[in-house]
Amino acid sequence: MPHRLVELPLLRRLKPGLHVHDEEALNAEPALSLLGEAITPIDAFFIRNNGELPEPVAEGNWRLAIDGEVERPTVWTVAELKDAFETVSVTAVLECAGNGRSQFEPATDGLQWRLGAVGCARWTGVRLADVLRAAGVKPEVVYTGHHSPDRQIGKPEKAALSRGLPIAKALSPETLIAFGMNGEPLPRLHGGPLRIVAPGYPGSAWQKWLERITLRKDEHDGEKMRGTDYRLPISLVAPGEALDPANFSVITDMPVKSLLTAPEDGFEARLGERIRVTGFAWSGAIPLASVEVSGNGGASWREVRLEQGEGPFAWQRFEAQVPAERAGPIAIMARARDAEGNSQPLEPVWNPRGYCNNQVQRVEGRIVA
Repeated sequence: MPHRLVELPLLRRLKPGLHVHDEEALNAEPALSLLGEAITPIDAFFIRNNGELPEPVAEGNWRLAIDGEVERPTVWTVAELKDAFETVSVTAVLECAGNGRSQFEPATDGLQWRLGAVGCARWTGVRLADVLRAAGVKPEVVYTGHHSPDRQIGKPEKAALSRGLPIAKALSPETLIAFGMNGEPLPRLHGGPLRIVAPGYPGSAWQKWLERITLRKDEHDGEKMRGTDYRLPISLVAPGEALDPANFSVITDMPVKSLLTAPEDGFEARLGERIRVTGFAWSGAIPLASVEVSGNGGASWREVRLEQGEGPFAWQRFEAQVPAERAGPIAIMARARDAEGNSQPLEPVWNPRGYCNNQVQRVEGRIVA
Protein backbone atom coordinates (compact mmCIF):
# COMPACT_ATOMS: atom_id res chain seq x y z
CA MET A 1 0.00 0.00 0.00
CA PRO A 2 1.42 3.44 -0.87
CA HIS A 3 2.54 5.13 2.34
CA ARG A 4 0.41 8.21 1.74
CA LEU A 5 -2.73 6.09 2.08
CA VAL A 6 -1.82 5.37 5.72
CA GLU A 7 -1.87 9.10 6.57
CA LEU A 8 -4.59 10.11 4.13
CA PRO A 9 -7.52 9.89 6.59
CA LEU A 10 -5.67 12.29 8.92
CA LEU A 11 -5.06 14.73 6.09
CA ARG A 12 -8.65 14.53 4.87
CA ARG A 13 -9.91 15.27 8.38
CA LEU A 14 -7.54 18.17 9.10
CA LYS A 15 -7.26 19.64 5.59
CA PRO A 16 -10.37 18.68 3.62
CA GLY A 17 -9.83 21.24 0.84
CA LEU A 18 -6.41 20.08 -0.32
CA HIS A 19 -5.62 18.25 -3.56
CA VAL A 20 -3.53 15.16 -2.73
CA HIS A 21 -0.85 14.31 -5.28
CA ASP A 22 -0.65 10.73 -6.50
CA GLU A 23 2.71 9.85 -4.95
CA GLU A 24 3.86 7.42 -2.27
CA ALA A 25 4.84 10.27 0.04
CA LEU A 26 2.05 12.47 1.39
CA ASN A 27 1.99 15.73 -0.58
CA ALA A 28 -0.98 18.04 -1.00
CA GLU A 29 -1.79 21.62 -2.00
CA PRO A 30 -4.82 23.90 -1.77
CA ALA A 31 -6.83 25.55 -4.51
CA LEU A 32 -5.65 29.14 -4.91
CA SER A 33 -9.04 30.40 -3.74
CA LEU A 34 -8.14 29.06 -0.25
CA LEU A 35 -5.07 31.31 -0.09
CA GLY A 36 -6.92 34.62 0.14
CA GLU A 37 -5.98 35.49 3.73
CA ALA A 38 -2.91 37.38 4.91
CA ILE A 39 -2.24 34.54 7.36
CA THR A 40 -2.85 31.19 5.68
CA PRO A 41 -5.05 28.98 7.90
CA ILE A 42 -3.42 25.73 8.91
CA ASP A 43 -6.20 23.75 7.25
CA ALA A 44 -5.33 25.42 3.91
CA PHE A 45 -1.55 25.12 4.21
CA PHE A 46 0.23 22.80 1.77
CA ILE A 47 1.95 19.59 2.88
CA ARG A 48 5.36 18.48 1.57
CA ASN A 49 7.08 15.20 2.45
CA ASN A 50 10.06 13.40 0.96
CA GLY A 51 9.41 10.13 2.76
CA GLU A 52 7.42 8.54 5.54
CA LEU A 53 6.06 10.68 8.36
CA PRO A 54 7.78 9.70 11.60
CA GLU A 55 5.74 8.16 14.37
CA PRO A 56 4.05 10.67 16.67
CA VAL A 57 6.08 11.62 19.75
CA ALA A 58 4.70 13.63 22.66
CA GLU A 59 6.31 17.05 23.04
CA GLY A 60 7.48 16.11 26.52
CA ASN A 61 9.47 13.17 25.14
CA TRP A 62 11.14 15.06 22.26
CA ARG A 63 14.86 15.84 22.40
CA LEU A 64 17.01 18.19 20.33
CA ALA A 65 20.77 17.58 20.28
CA ILE A 66 23.34 20.23 19.32
CA ASP A 67 26.71 18.72 18.39
CA GLY A 68 29.59 18.85 15.92
CA GLU A 69 31.91 21.86 15.96
CA VAL A 70 30.66 23.31 19.26
CA GLU A 71 32.34 23.89 22.61
CA ARG A 72 29.51 22.38 24.64
CA PRO A 73 27.40 19.66 23.00
CA THR A 74 23.92 19.93 24.44
CA VAL A 75 20.59 18.12 24.50
CA TRP A 76 17.38 20.09 25.05
CA THR A 77 13.79 19.20 25.76
CA VAL A 78 11.13 21.47 24.25
CA ALA A 79 10.27 22.76 27.71
CA GLU A 80 13.92 23.59 28.38
CA LEU A 81 14.17 25.53 25.13
CA LYS A 82 11.12 27.56 26.13
CA ASP A 83 12.52 28.23 29.60
CA ALA A 84 16.09 29.04 28.57
CA PHE A 85 15.55 31.34 25.58
CA GLU A 86 13.33 34.23 24.56
CA THR A 87 10.20 33.17 22.69
CA VAL A 88 9.73 35.16 19.47
CA SER A 89 7.39 35.10 16.47
CA VAL A 90 8.14 35.71 12.80
CA THR A 91 5.56 35.98 10.04
CA ALA A 92 7.03 34.44 6.92
CA VAL A 93 6.15 32.85 3.59
CA LEU A 94 6.98 29.17 3.25
CA GLU A 95 7.23 27.99 -0.36
CA CYS A 96 8.44 24.72 -1.82
CA ALA A 97 11.27 25.26 -4.30
CA GLY A 98 9.32 23.11 -6.76
CA ASN A 99 6.13 25.16 -6.60
CA GLY A 100 4.88 25.66 -10.17
CA ARG A 101 7.00 22.80 -11.54
CA SER A 102 4.08 21.54 -13.63
CA GLN A 103 4.37 24.64 -15.84
CA PHE A 104 7.83 23.81 -17.19
CA GLU A 105 8.10 22.70 -20.80
CA PRO A 106 9.65 20.26 -21.41
CA ALA A 107 8.55 18.65 -18.17
CA THR A 108 11.11 17.95 -15.47
CA ASP A 109 11.18 15.18 -12.90
CA GLY A 110 9.88 15.77 -9.40
CA LEU A 111 6.50 16.39 -7.83
CA GLN A 112 4.31 18.22 -10.31
CA TRP A 113 3.14 21.04 -8.09
CA ARG A 114 0.57 23.45 -9.44
CA LEU A 115 0.84 26.89 -7.76
CA GLY A 116 -0.44 26.10 -4.27
CA ALA A 117 2.75 24.91 -2.53
CA VAL A 118 3.04 28.21 -0.66
CA GLY A 119 1.54 29.89 2.39
CA CYS A 120 2.24 32.60 4.94
CA ALA A 121 2.09 31.83 8.67
CA ARG A 122 3.06 33.21 12.06
CA TRP A 123 5.84 30.98 13.34
CA THR A 124 6.73 30.96 17.04
CA GLY A 125 9.84 29.56 18.67
CA VAL A 126 13.31 30.48 19.83
CA ARG A 127 16.10 31.97 17.75
CA LEU A 128 18.38 29.31 16.32
CA ALA A 129 21.28 31.72 16.95
CA ASP A 130 20.60 31.77 20.70
CA VAL A 131 20.59 27.99 20.92
CA LEU A 132 23.78 27.62 18.86
CA ARG A 133 25.64 30.31 20.78
CA ALA A 134 24.71 28.63 24.04
CA ALA A 135 26.55 25.55 22.73
CA GLY A 136 29.59 27.64 21.70
CA VAL A 137 29.98 27.96 17.93
CA LYS A 138 33.59 27.31 16.93
CA PRO A 139 35.21 29.88 14.59
CA GLU A 140 35.68 27.38 11.76
CA VAL A 141 31.95 26.59 11.40
CA VAL A 142 30.49 27.41 7.97
CA TYR A 143 27.29 25.32 7.85
CA THR A 144 24.70 23.57 9.94
CA GLY A 145 23.40 20.07 9.27
CA HIS A 146 19.85 19.20 10.32
CA HIS A 147 18.59 15.73 11.14
CA SER A 148 15.11 14.26 11.55
CA PRO A 149 13.63 10.78 12.06
CA ASP A 150 11.65 10.62 8.79
CA ARG A 151 12.94 7.93 6.43
CA GLN A 152 12.72 7.12 2.75
CA ILE A 153 9.76 4.95 1.87
CA GLY A 154 10.87 1.32 1.85
CA LYS A 155 14.40 2.28 2.99
CA PRO A 156 14.31 2.70 6.77
CA GLU A 157 18.10 2.97 6.92
CA LYS A 158 18.10 6.18 4.82
CA ALA A 159 17.02 9.64 5.90
CA ALA A 160 14.28 11.19 3.76
CA LEU A 161 15.85 14.65 4.01
CA SER A 162 18.84 16.12 5.86
CA ARG A 163 19.59 19.67 4.83
CA GLY A 164 21.28 22.62 6.52
CA LEU A 165 21.97 26.34 6.43
CA PRO A 166 24.99 28.55 5.82
CA ILE A 167 26.08 29.68 9.27
CA ALA A 168 25.28 33.34 8.49
CA LYS A 169 21.63 32.41 7.87
CA ALA A 170 21.57 30.13 10.90
CA LEU A 171 22.71 33.03 13.08
CA SER A 172 20.34 35.59 11.54
CA PRO A 173 17.68 36.79 14.00
CA GLU A 174 14.73 35.72 11.81
CA THR A 175 15.81 32.06 11.75
CA LEU A 176 13.97 30.03 14.38
CA ILE A 177 13.59 26.66 15.97
CA ALA A 178 9.79 26.78 15.90
CA PHE A 179 7.28 25.03 18.13
CA GLY A 180 4.21 27.08 17.17
CA MET A 181 2.25 27.96 14.05
CA ASN A 182 -0.56 30.54 13.88
CA GLY A 183 -0.90 30.60 17.65
CA GLU A 184 -1.19 26.82 18.00
CA PRO A 185 1.36 24.11 18.86
CA LEU A 186 3.21 23.17 15.68
CA PRO A 187 1.13 20.39 14.05
CA ARG A 188 2.76 17.05 13.32
CA LEU A 189 1.92 17.42 9.62
CA HIS A 190 4.01 20.60 9.65
CA GLY A 191 6.99 19.19 11.51
CA GLY A 192 5.91 19.34 15.14
CA PRO A 193 7.08 19.41 17.76
CA LEU A 194 10.14 21.27 16.36
CA ARG A 195 11.15 22.55 12.95
CA ILE A 196 13.50 25.08 11.40
CA VAL A 197 12.02 28.34 10.13
CA ALA A 198 14.36 30.01 7.61
CA PRO A 199 12.45 32.98 6.14
CA GLY A 200 13.24 33.72 2.51
CA TYR A 201 14.78 30.28 1.95
CA PRO A 202 12.99 27.39 0.16
CA GLY A 203 10.88 24.98 2.16
CA SER A 204 13.52 22.25 1.95
CA ALA A 205 15.69 24.35 4.30
CA TRP A 206 12.90 24.45 6.90
CA GLN A 207 13.70 21.01 8.31
CA LYS A 208 10.72 19.33 10.00
CA TRP A 209 10.74 17.04 13.07
CA LEU A 210 14.09 18.50 14.10
CA GLU A 211 15.99 16.25 16.49
CA ARG A 212 19.67 17.09 15.89
CA ILE A 213 21.73 20.03 14.61
CA THR A 214 25.37 19.37 13.75
CA LEU A 215 27.73 22.29 13.16
CA ARG A 216 30.17 21.68 10.34
CA LYS A 217 33.42 23.01 8.86
CA ASP A 218 32.06 22.51 5.36
CA GLU A 219 28.76 22.49 3.49
CA HIS A 220 26.41 19.84 4.81
CA ASP A 221 26.33 16.64 2.74
CA GLY A 222 23.13 15.10 4.06
CA GLU A 223 20.31 13.55 2.05
CA LYS A 224 19.18 15.89 -0.77
CA MET A 225 22.18 18.19 -0.24
CA ARG A 226 24.22 16.59 -3.01
CA GLY A 227 24.17 16.32 -6.80
CA THR A 228 21.43 18.48 -8.29
CA ASP A 229 18.90 18.20 -5.43
CA TYR A 230 17.54 21.63 -4.46
CA ARG A 231 20.22 23.27 -6.58
CA LEU A 232 20.09 25.58 -9.58
CA PRO A 233 22.57 25.63 -12.46
CA ILE A 234 25.19 28.37 -12.25
CA SER A 235 25.11 28.65 -16.02
CA LEU A 236 22.03 27.80 -18.07
CA VAL A 237 21.46 24.15 -18.98
CA ALA A 238 19.47 23.23 -22.09
CA PRO A 239 16.92 20.40 -22.02
CA GLY A 240 18.67 17.11 -22.70
CA GLU A 241 22.14 18.46 -21.95
CA ALA A 242 24.39 16.31 -19.74
CA LEU A 243 24.41 17.53 -16.14
CA ASP A 244 27.58 18.39 -14.25
CA PRO A 245 26.92 18.65 -10.49
CA ALA A 246 29.79 21.16 -10.26
CA ASN A 247 27.64 23.57 -12.30
CA PHE A 248 24.96 23.64 -9.57
CA SER A 249 24.72 25.67 -6.38
CA VAL A 250 22.40 25.33 -3.40
CA ILE A 251 19.19 27.36 -3.57
CA THR A 252 19.18 29.98 -0.84
CA ASP A 253 16.96 33.05 -1.23
CA MET A 254 13.79 32.57 -3.23
CA PRO A 255 13.00 34.92 -6.14
CA VAL A 256 10.37 37.65 -6.21
CA LYS A 257 6.90 36.31 -6.96
CA SER A 258 3.17 37.05 -6.92
CA LEU A 259 0.02 34.97 -6.71
CA LEU A 260 -3.48 35.80 -7.90
CA THR A 261 -6.11 34.36 -5.54
CA ALA A 262 -9.14 35.88 -7.33
CA PRO A 263 -10.69 35.62 -9.81
CA GLU A 264 -10.32 31.90 -10.42
CA ASP A 265 -9.22 30.44 -13.72
CA GLY A 266 -12.28 30.00 -15.97
CA PHE A 267 -14.20 32.92 -14.46
CA GLU A 268 -17.00 34.77 -16.24
CA ALA A 269 -17.81 38.49 -16.02
CA ARG A 270 -20.48 40.62 -17.65
CA LEU A 271 -19.61 43.30 -20.16
CA GLY A 272 -19.28 46.66 -18.41
CA GLU A 273 -18.55 45.19 -14.98
CA ARG A 274 -15.34 45.74 -13.03
CA ILE A 275 -13.51 42.52 -12.16
CA ARG A 276 -12.08 42.42 -8.63
CA VAL A 277 -8.53 41.11 -8.65
CA THR A 278 -6.76 40.11 -5.42
CA GLY A 279 -3.47 38.48 -4.62
CA PHE A 280 -0.20 38.52 -2.72
CA ALA A 281 3.42 39.25 -3.56
CA TRP A 282 6.62 38.37 -1.72
CA SER A 283 10.37 38.06 -2.10
CA GLY A 284 13.38 36.42 -0.43
CA ALA A 285 16.26 38.49 0.94
CA ILE A 286 15.71 41.39 -1.47
CA PRO A 287 12.73 43.50 -0.37
CA LEU A 288 9.60 43.59 -2.48
CA ALA A 289 9.22 46.89 -4.37
CA SER A 290 6.06 46.87 -6.49
CA VAL A 291 3.34 44.91 -8.27
CA GLU A 292 1.72 45.58 -11.64
CA VAL A 293 -1.55 44.12 -12.93
CA SER A 294 -2.56 43.58 -16.54
CA GLY A 295 -6.12 43.00 -17.71
CA ASN A 296 -5.23 42.38 -21.35
CA GLY A 297 -2.79 39.49 -21.30
CA GLY A 298 0.30 41.64 -20.74
CA ALA A 299 -0.26 44.20 -23.51
CA SER A 300 -0.29 46.94 -20.86
CA TRP A 301 0.37 47.10 -17.12
CA ARG A 302 -0.74 49.29 -14.23
CA GLU A 303 1.03 49.51 -10.88
CA VAL A 304 -1.22 48.78 -7.88
CA ARG A 305 -0.87 49.57 -4.20
CA LEU A 306 0.75 47.01 -1.96
CA GLU A 307 -0.70 46.66 1.52
CA GLN A 308 1.72 46.44 4.42
CA GLY A 309 2.65 42.91 5.43
CA GLU A 310 3.40 41.54 8.90
CA GLY A 311 7.12 42.15 8.68
CA PRO A 312 9.78 41.84 5.99
CA PHE A 313 9.27 38.11 5.29
CA ALA A 314 5.47 38.12 5.08
CA TRP A 315 3.64 38.40 1.79
CA GLN A 316 1.85 41.64 0.91
CA ARG A 317 -1.70 41.85 -0.34
CA PHE A 318 -2.76 43.81 -3.41
CA GLU A 319 -6.13 44.51 -5.02
CA ALA A 320 -7.16 45.95 -8.38
CA GLN A 321 -10.25 46.52 -10.50
CA VAL A 322 -10.06 45.42 -14.13
CA PRO A 323 -12.78 46.72 -16.46
CA ALA A 324 -14.64 44.16 -18.59
CA GLU A 325 -14.50 46.29 -21.74
CA ARG A 326 -15.19 43.86 -24.57
CA ALA A 327 -16.90 40.51 -24.92
CA GLY A 328 -14.73 37.45 -25.39
CA PRO A 329 -11.71 35.90 -23.69
CA ILE A 330 -9.69 37.88 -21.14
CA ALA A 331 -6.38 37.17 -19.40
CA ILE A 332 -5.46 38.80 -16.07
CA MET A 333 -1.85 38.81 -14.90
CA ALA A 334 0.24 40.18 -12.01
CA ARG A 335 3.97 40.92 -12.06
CA ALA A 336 6.09 41.67 -8.97
CA ARG A 337 9.45 43.44 -8.84
CA ASP A 338 12.01 43.57 -6.02
CA ALA A 339 14.11 46.49 -4.80
CA GLU A 340 17.05 45.54 -7.04
CA GLY A 341 14.92 45.59 -10.19
CA ASN A 342 14.44 41.84 -10.58
CA SER A 343 11.02 41.19 -12.09
CA GLN A 344 8.95 38.08 -12.71
CA PRO A 345 9.51 36.70 -16.22
CA LEU A 346 6.60 36.12 -18.56
CA GLU A 347 7.88 32.61 -19.27
CA PRO A 348 9.61 30.23 -16.83
CA VAL A 349 13.38 30.03 -16.83
CA TRP A 350 13.83 26.31 -17.48
CA ASN A 351 16.15 24.25 -15.30
CA PRO A 352 16.53 20.47 -15.18
CA ARG A 353 14.96 20.01 -11.74
CA GLY A 354 12.09 22.44 -12.17
CA TYR A 355 12.94 24.76 -9.29
CA CYS A 356 12.10 28.39 -8.48
CA ASN A 357 9.48 28.96 -11.16
CA ASN A 358 8.45 32.57 -10.61
CA GLN A 359 6.90 33.21 -14.01
CA VAL A 360 3.99 35.63 -14.23
CA GLN A 361 0.72 33.86 -13.44
CA ARG A 362 -2.03 34.04 -16.06
CA VAL A 363 -5.71 33.73 -15.07
CA GLU A 364 -8.03 33.31 -18.04
CA GLY A 365 -11.75 33.96 -18.19
CA ARG A 366 -14.51 35.20 -20.45
CA ILE A 367 -16.55 38.38 -20.68
CA VAL A 368 -20.14 37.83 -21.76
CA ALA A 369 -22.58 40.43 -23.09
